[in-house]
Amino acid sequence: MNLSPAAWARILPFLLFLGLLALRGLIADLGWLDARWIYALNLLLVGGLLAWSWRSFGELHRQNRPQGREWLWSVGLGLAVFLAWIHLDAPWMQIGEPTAPFVPTQPDGRLDWPLIIVRWLGATALVPVMEELFWRSFVMRWLEHPQFESVPPQRVTIKPVLMATFAFMLVHPLWLAAIVAGLAYAWLYVRTGRLWNAVIAHAVTNGALGLWVVATGNWQFW
Repeated sequence: MNLSPAAWARILPFLLFLGLLALRGLIADLGWLDARWIYALNLLLVGGLLAWSWRSFGELHRQNRPQGREWLWSVGLGLAVFLAWIHLDAPWMQIGEPTAPFVPTQPDGRLDWPLIIVRWLGATALVPVMEELFWRSFVMRWLEHPQFESVPPQRVTIKPVLMATFAFMLVHPLWLAAIVAGLAYAWLYVRTGRLWNAVIAHAVTNGALGLWVVATGNWQFW
């Protein structure tokens, strides 16, 4: 498989994120140290890798930011996905368990705010950019045509959307919620032709979910 530098710029941050997730799970199982702080490496390493390649992400340059009502569409859709996510959690809607559950509390049960801030920033600012670049900007268009950069989002057909969404589902324990989210973000990207809209919707979903998790103590969603 002969992938372009633009493809690798989208793939490597995602692979690094998965690798750090697996490392966090391994360290947690072995009990070597507080594995929750491995999540901070995502901000440094994955965030640094995205920043290093930023010039190659033309879709995220300033001139491609949302316009007018697209902001409302992005925020509204992001909130709708959040509401769907917290209700689509029945046992039959889940596959497996999280690789590394994240419960940011101290031994006495008090909230560990530095951990919460790190986790929330990662989920709200880092993950939406990383995942939308990988799943929507790359995978979805690459399935349409190997020269994915030449594929306008509006030209992506239903088959690549469904295939990319299915793969997106496989890396999320809440499979039905992931399908809803994946299809929503894909629709927004294809409908508007702007990746920023999908990133913002994804960020709103994750940000609202994080605030709700901390407020309610439903840590299983993290």
